[in-house]
Amino acid sequence: MTVSPSIASASRWHEMAGRVLNGEVLSREEALSILQASDTELLNLLAAAYEIRQRYFGNQVQLYYLKNAKSGLCPEDCGYCSQSKVSDASIDKYVFLNEEKLMAGAKLAAESQARTYCIVASGRGPTNREVSHVANVVRKIKSEYGLHICCCLGLLKPEQALELKDAGVDRINHNLNTSRTFYDEICTTHSYQDRLDTLKTVRDAGMELCSGLIVGMGETDEDLVDVSFELRELKVESLPVNFLNSIDGTPLEHQHDLDPRYCLKALCLFRMINPATEIRVAGGREVNLRSMQAMALYPANSMFVSDYLTTAGQSKEEDFAMVEDLGFEIVLMGHEHQEEAAPNPA
Repeated sequence: MTVSPSIASASRWHEMAGRVLNGEVLSREEALSILQASDTELLNLLAAAYEIRQRYFGNQVQLYYLKNAKSGLCPEDCGYCSQSKVSDASIDKYVFLNEEKLMAGAKLAAESQARTYCIVASGRGPTNREVSHVANVVRKIKSEYGLHICCCLGLLKPEQALELKDAGVDRINHNLNTSRTFYDEICTTHSYQDRLDTLKTVRDAGMELCSGLIVGMGETDEDLVDVSFELRELKVESLPVNFLNSIDGTPLEHQHDLDPRYCLKALCLFRMINPATEIRVAGGREVNLRSMQAMALYPANSMFVSDYLTTAGQSKEEDFAMVEDLGFEIVLMGHEHQEEAAPNPA
């Protein structure tokens, strides 16, 4: 009896998901095959990734609210970024927001059903004065709203990381952005190793790691596989998957390699390689996934609500409706009991 291609595809991805759930690490060749799957296999691939997502996170979705606390004025030359020194993009530029404005952002985060409030500042790294300012505001946010706090402030020194930890910062975001091999193609003013060093500093200070990447900057499938395994080795607690939103005035303004199906395959890759990690469908979601946005939440279990750093997202009402239409639920805390019951991947 001949097995239809669709049944064979479903069996292949289901078998792969089963091995992942039993604690097995996929090979590089298997990881590459996820990105290189045919478009006709996409639904079966998403179903397999959802098996893993459902085991660890059920149908829960956690929301993140982002505040651009310091915009532009950055000495780094990251080619994707509208805030870098090599960008001519028309954006607002301002120094660090005061306490009142950061607290107002926290209020909006709470009203948006976000579990996590992200305080993001452009620049190579913060001054000690900026770190103390953030620490003081975080204490007030924790007291008034009880939000989970993630800060993205650039390269951190050990004493700065400790001050943020003492203030109640839960997590630091510092993305790898791409693979070690491709990194010099998107930035020359700091190195991939600089980013790894900051992540080690954060971990040594006792905070959680939020680190991910940007898909679509001209990297290869092999580059995405490399960074998926690197993030696994780092045991990051949160993994944002951004999709390049090519902004006029940046060096990558003409880079338009992505389609919605490839974006979904990338999310499946990161779920298969990082099964128990919170995976966030992040920047560029609306412009790259378009009508297929909701499908991203089969492999991913968190997303940003409202706007990004210098680009607009869809309204929070549209985000809420998308989650509801899937039959999923927005939660302020995750599925800890499911994580404890599931196998612990090596």
